[in-house]
Amino acid sequence: MRVILADDATLLREGLARLLAEEGHEVLAAVGDAPSLLAEVDRHRPDVAVVDVRMPPTHTDDGLRAALEIRRRFPEVGVLVLSQYVEKRYAVELLTGDSARVGYLLKDRVVQVDEFLDALQRLADGGVAFDPEVVRRLLSTGDRDPLEALTPRERDVLDQMAQGRTNAGIAAGLHISQSAVEKHANAIFDKLDLPRATGYSRRVLAVLHYLESEGGE
Repeated sequence: MRVILADDATLLREGLARLLAEEGHEVLAAVGDAPSLLAEVDRHRPDVAVVDVRMPPTHTDDGLRAALEIRRRFPEVGVLVLSQYVEKRYAVELLTGDSARVGYLLKDRVVQVDEFLDALQRLADGGVAFDPEVVRRLLSTGDRDPLEALTPRERDVLDQMAQGRTNAGIAAGLHISQSAVEKHANAIFDKLDLPRATGYSRRVLAVLHYLESEGGE
């Protein structure tokens, strides 16, 4: 896998570069600011760009805005956003655009090396990878939590969906049948008043579109 890393924290950036190299992946560039990220993606066209949200020059949401720019200009490049924070305004736009090759993980997830590497591989293969906590925070709309109507099992299924699991993967992880997974998925749509859809990416996007329609910040 060909990867570009963008994070202004030198230790994290170098640590990820070593980790990926040890796993046999090619790190094409490791940069610390958003303009350099865009330049390197334009130059190398990697399989995946790993992007921190808050980077120079403004140290606010430069990385996430750069991720959106990559999605617009280079849709064949996967984008995995790493952040200590969930930036709702831009995250919703990122996750409700083209559904393929996009992910959003909290930095705490990086220490779970297998999960981080699995997320990268899913993006390189054209899939998606959402941190369950990211989805929960995005779906929080203040006093009213739209997930309150879901049963514990439906929440488990939604968390698995948010991590990019297929129905077969969810069934294996939760020790239930694939037909039960589909039943729970349809119940989630019904309880959130969402149209039914097939395919994991559309399901996740439907949930995120629900947030966008609510206008929660």
